[in-house]
Amino acid sequence: MIERADIERVRNILTENVGKRIRLTAKKGRKRVVVRQGYIKSTYPSLFIVVLDSVSEFASGGRTISFNYSDILIKNVSVTILDTKQEVE
Repeated sequence: MIERADIERVRNILTENVGKRIRLTAKKGRKRVVVRQGYIKSTYPSLFIVVLDSVSEFASGGRTISFNYSDILIKNVSVTILDTKQEVE
């Protein structure tokens, strides 16, 4: 069971690393996994915002996506901070 202290711990780790480069691994269902790189744009009480690097040369900017902290705790999303090689769990 996910407890409030676990969510706070994940939020604090991500808040300390706002603006740093990350590798994001997200499960998309039925054995599909997407791995992208980007940076943490901002954190809020119940979610965090990630700006992904552009996937193609035709895209002008990165794509912005958001996740709940519980996504990390239930292992739907994995975040690795590239500067320190720290994985957020």
